[in-house]
Amino acid sequence: MDRAALPELFAAPLAERVRPAELAEVLGQDHLLGPDRPLRRLIESDRLVSMILWGPPGSGKTTIARLLAQSTDATFVPFSAVLGGVKEVRVIVAEAEARQAKEPDSRTLLFVDEIHRFNRAQQDAFLPHVESGLVTLVGATTENPSFQVNGALLSRCVVHVLQPLGEEPLIALLERVLADPERGVGSLGLSIEPEALRRMVRSTGGDARRALGMLERVALHHRQRAIDGPPLTIEEVSQALGADSLLYDRSGEEHYNCVSALIKSMRGSDPDAALYWLARMVEAGEDPRFVARRLVIFASEDVGLADPRAIQVAMACKDAVLFLGLPEAKYALAQAALYLATAPKSNSAKGYFQAAAAVKRDGALPVPKPLRNASTPLMKQLGYGEGYQYPPNFVGNFVAEQYLPEALEGTRFYEPSDQGYEKMVRERLAVWGSRKGRGDKRKKR
Repeated sequence: MDRAALPELFAAPLAERVRPAELAEVLGQDHLLGPDRPLRRLIESDRLVSMILWGPPGSGKTTIARLLAQSTDATFVPFSAVLGGVKEVRVIVAEAEARQAKEPDSRTLLFVDEIHRFNRAQQDAFLPHVESGLVTLVGATTENPSFQVNGALLSRCVVHVLQPLGEEPLIALLERVLADPERGVGSLGLSIEPEALRRMVRSTGGDARRALGMLERVALHHRQRAIDGPPLTIEEVSQALGADSLLYDRSGEEHYNCVSALIKSMRGSDPDAALYWLARMVEAGEDPRFVARRLVIFASEDVGLADPRAIQVAMACKDAVLFLGLPEAKYALAQAALYLATAPKSNSAKGYFQAAAAVKRDGALPVPKPLRNASTPLMKQLGYGEGYQYPPNFVGNFVAEQYLPEALEGTRFYEPSDQGYEKMVRERLAVWGSRKGRGDKRKKR
């Protein structure tokens, strides 16, 4: 079959062609539409009530509204809060009144997409008509209706929360569309490797519309492939999508390979490589919060006291990621990665793990009595805190004292590097060490 002779296959968007025609075809919302669930009971009892459908993009809000009208023989009137205003609402209401005057039993389902785009005053235009029963309002929103919908209107509506579609429902959807020769792309005879399908749905964030859009691009790209040929591979699907988003699996080997490359590039003080691996991850859909966490870890593990500001920069980056989200957070991630890549390096914080090993090896060694807290008369009587010398009373705010347990006297866990700020720390410790060696306990005057 000549694929070039099938332009009608792509004349209408795939997501629109395969929109569920009946409730049984709706996937991923069983908590609302499953047997004996709230919305299913309303539909089966042929009752229409005003409601708000709250859920993420591509979760089926418009589809459910259409099926509600279809299942209850109501006139479906779509309305976009982005494109229309109160003037258009008045026209819709007048038409509903005319229908009801002609057929008293007629019902109008007014579907308001993105109802949160209407301000509270505009939302008031619906109130009298919802209250009178002239129209049944079904509003769709991606925003929390508690904050975005007029309280008076919200009190007259039932709120149903839709969930993002999980991997299995989305895979089932794509497989159904691949096999459907009438509404889907089954006439092309294409199939896709299971792992490639899984990668596709993982990159959609639970958005069925986005998943179908990706499948449509794949089908269009490979429309001249031999019917019933071998399944499309991850590489072939990625080629059709024009990005490496599928080659980068956020839960697979490539995820760990890329983050390892980012860390090693920053550790090796190569800002260009750090930016490249950062971009590879972010552009492929990596969670920016994961990247920010790795930068915070790196700031302590690999920069440490060589530049104490590194942890501040990394934490500020984390806050910016949470505050801004993508795409704006790319600037903060890039700034932090560049700072860490070009900062002096020290891994001296690993001394903690040597100290932890000593704790496991030697157990709970007794705290030296001068360091113990003498909070009661009995504790003072037992010598708690006896002989403790307060460093601010001595020259340089330092006094030669033994702070480790006796069994660990002289042990060193912290080895400062000679990089950046830590070079000064190293010199300071050397001075204090010499004073300890001679038992220097000079008091301030």
